[in-house]
Amino acid sequence: MARSALLNVMVQAAMKAGRSLSRDFGEVQNLQVSMKGPGDYVSQADRKAEDIVFAELSKARPGYSFLMEERGVVEGDDGQHRWIVDPLDGTTNFLHGIPLFAVSIALERQGQIVAGVIYNPAMDELYTCERGGGPFMNDRRLRVAGRIKLVDTVIGCGMPHLGRGHHGNFLVELRNVMAEVSGVRRLGSASLDLAYVAAGRMDGFW
Repeated sequence: MARSALLNVMVQAAMKAGRSLSRDFGEVQNLQVSMKGPGDYVSQADRKAEDIVFAELSKARPGYSFLMEERGVVEGDDGQHRWIVDPLDGTTNFLHGIPLFAVSIALERQGQIVAGVIYNPAMDELYTCERGGGPFMNDRRLRVAGRIKLVDTVIGCGMPHLGRGHHGNFLVELRNVMAEVSGVRRLGSASLDLAYVAAGRMDGFW
């Protein structure tokens, strides 16, 4: 597939951050970890990956703004473009040695998302998409699943954890969905959930 210059910048930043995460994943027991809130962890790995993405994207497009997981909002001179970055989506998985985590980068132009990259370094799976160009995984074009009947589907979900969300409401929703589908999966990384829908591995996500 032919990538635009902007998408190449995003891919390079995501893969460089992913290499850093891969090294830390092998030494996860030695990482310094703190809590932002109940059940909400942040580690050295998050911060290092975010520093890498910030440096790479700032160098390539100096005027663009940022919305980042740890830094928050960083305003740039360019009023049209903003990078949206989660340097480690799936921190709890990462800290427990579960290889389902990703670097996630999106580019917003005048309020619309025009490109996205999701990279799972543990499995070396790179998902890319540009507006109007369709999704790819490792340069292979993706197709959503073609299942028609709800009873045949596997649906991904997020799940409220300690200190977040209304557990009672979620259990009602889960019971209703489970009664209609083949299976429900909770991966622990929303960006990968959505990538799996694009790849046809799951049929939907809520």
